Amino acid sequence: MKKVKFNLGILNGKVYTENKLIKTSIGIKGNKIEKIGDVRQDECEEIIDFENKLILPGIIDTQVHFREPGLIHKEDIYHGTKSALLGGITTIFEMPNTSPATINNLELEKKVNIAKKSSWTNFSFFIGACKENIKNLDILEKLEGCAGIKIFMGSSTGSLLVSEDKDLELALKTCKRRVAIHSEDEIRLKNRFKTINKLNGVLEHENWRDPESAIISTKKVIKYAKKYNTKAHILHISTKQEIDILKDKGEFITVEVTPQHLTLFSPDCYNKLGTKAQMNPPIRSIDHQNGLWNGIKNDIVDVIGSDHAPHTLEEKSNSWPNSPSGLPGVQTMLSLMLNHVNNKKIKLEKLVKLMSENPCKIYKIKNKGRIKQGFDADLTVVDMNKINIIKNTKMASKCRWSPFHGMQLKGHPVSTIVNGKIKMLNDKLIGSPDGKVVNFE
Repeated sequence: MKKVKFNLGILNGKVYTENKLIKTSIGIKGNKIEKIGDVRQDECEEIIDFENKLILPGIIDTQVHFREPGLIHKEDIYHGTKSALLGGITTIFEMPNTSPATINNLELEKKVNIAKKSSWTNFSFFIGACKENIKNLDILEKLEGCAGIKIFMGSSTGSLLVSEDKDLELALKTCKRRVAIHSEDEIRLKNRFKTINKLNGVLEHENWRDPESAIISTKKVIKYAKKYNTKAHILHISTKQEIDILKDKGEFITVEVTPQHLTLFSPDCYNKLGTKAQMNPPIRSIDHQNGLWNGIKNDIVDVIGSDHAPHTLEEKSNSWPNSPSGLPGVQTMLSLMLNHVNNKKIKLEKLVKLMSENPCKIYKIKNKGRIKQGFDADLTVVDMNKINIIKNTKMASKCRWSPFHGMQLKGHPVSTIVNGKIKMLNDKLIGSPDGKVVNFE
């Protein structure tokens, strides 16, 4: 009897390795990729045949809000990572604006312990910068389970707001790891809110949070990041002007855009969806959207993240400005982007960079982001020809809705393999949550 070499054999797929697709197989032993090449059925405990499907490095979503602890009527880690898994995501980085906020070792530990029991995907958590911890960020960012520091320059409440220049400068001076930043100028937002016509409803949202609010803030980030050689990651860029400014971003600054900003545009989205299209920074005109696509084309954009930020439909039904900002998106992110690949808006090679390779480079994630011998066996299998209609009823998020409800897409994740185990196959989950904490270099 032949000795079994592999726990799992993935046969006959088109494997994305070394920047190209090749027809081959993968042998997985434990949670590692043991072999890329000829893998025979009799060498494997278990096999799965992915004839003509594309096997990509596991997709990583570096911006989600899973609302646990404190806001679990909107979402929790179990349902959020379930959504991620169904969407082909193998690893998530979760944001600190929970209740209480994740601003110290104790709150981080609580989240990590919850995730160890309930996360379907691999996970890491941001610690939020605030006045109380700003001098200790270089210590906090090294804690196990910490993805890095998150700075909210605008659009946050309570302790997480870092709106003063001196605090922003100190934070960027203190941090040694990559810092994720929500870039909107709080002072301008406050002043503009006094002058807007609230009777116009959600159509006024992008007017209130105008391009200049983002531009002012992003210029400050660039200034201080360059001054201290800080690795700054600017989240959900929404304006064409920021893309222009970031052409000379240098080696330390990286940039994220979301599928929402690449797919929806105003005023169309507000007319159709009302407050269900409301997020910060706002979805803007087609002109700005084209600017973001140019940013991708010209390698100014480094990452695509979902900014999954769910609220209940009841909360969203409040009239603007009393409606909360944020949209669910972790389950639909990859499908939307595969549809853009099919529509020739972006090449598959670029997509893999933005959603797998670059997150690993930017955050120095160990042994992920590539299909390579010795790397973690996190894989996303996609069918580029599969037609899928997004429906609220298919959403695993606790909020149970999507701004993309009714949209027909071509290209869909058909399997998600996490740590060498098939955890999702044909829109069905397998086993139980057993994601692991992410390791960094």
